[in-house]
Amino acid sequence: MRILGSIGAFLLAGLCEIGGGYLVWLWIRERQSVWLGLLGSLLLILYGVIPTLQPASFGRVYATYGGIFVVLSLLWGWQIDHVPPDRADLLGGAIVLIGVAIIMYSPRG
Repeated sequence: MRILGSIGAFLLAGLCEIGGGYLVWLWIRERQSVWLGLLGSLLLILYGVIPTLQPASFGRVYATYGGIFVVLSLLWGWQIDHVPPDRADLLGGAIVLIGVAIIMYSPRG
């Protein structure tokens, strides 16, 4: 159960960072409402807080989060920008997830 909670926190942090960045992007690049920028900024602050809930050290947490971010970014691009991942994206994403699973969840003694 501890691993599922950890994975959930990584996913939530990723959605806050990508979603927050996207809202700021819409505000600045697409000239949409400043309220989107403010909401995006709040999500980005929340993204900074969520990883502190992880049980591992800073380096492991952020290395793992980096891999999760890669995969979530590809999924965001697919769903929001309608750019589906290609074979290389899928292979790279799978390799990244294997790497982060080893970094974060390998038994240590």
